[in-house]
Amino acid sequence: MHMLLGVRNCVLLATIIGAIASCKKPQEKSTATGWNYNDKKQGSFSVAKPKDIKTAPGLVFVQGGTFTMGSTQEDVMAEWNNIPKRITVNSFFIDRTEVANVHYREYLYWMQNVFSDEQYAKVLENAQPDTLVWRSELAYNEPYVEYYFRHPSYNYYPVVGVNWKQATDYCIWRTDRVNELELMKKGKEYINPNTIKTEMNGGGQEN
Repeated sequence: MHMLLGVRNCVLLATIIGAIASCKKPQEKSTATGWNYNDKKQGSFSVAKPKDIKTAPGLVFVQGGTFTMGSTQEDVMAEWNNIPKRITVNSFFIDRTEVANVHYREYLYWMQNVFSDEQYAKVLENAQPDTLVWRSELAYNEPYVEYYFRHPSYNYYPVVGVNWKQATDYCIWRTDRVNELELMKKGKEYINPNTIKTEMNGGGQEN
């Protein structure tokens, strides 16, 4: 009976080892030769594994490169106002989607809390998007003028009526908030020393 249990345990152990071995990640291979990378038995050609890039909320990584900027089609009007040229761009991050109404309202809410004094009324006024951009002579867009930016139904629609200066100020604010949150998560806190620490600092420490 003991012999039978011993055999069963050995079989079970072998099964577990086999299962663990089968769960190992497949060896990365060269798509050109089929040889394994980072394998001593197959030449030891070392290939570093890419590390995940940490991004801020809502951003995606765009690999840099070279492209033709400008018009790539024949200029039949011979205006030559968009001459194509080769441009090299470094890698960068960009928002996955457009900045939404709710995100810009978050910015305005923060501005109102910080610049609540009457003397900063102009600052708040200059930060407001121009909702009148919806008005058109040939269309009835008054509902958009009234509700598009504030109504919850349009929370995640792209914010409209923001000029370049406002967009730049929003980027500065967002940069500060994202980095401030990182400091809050990782930074050290200042605290009031308790009585024991105060007395020790005052000369009570023994060598």
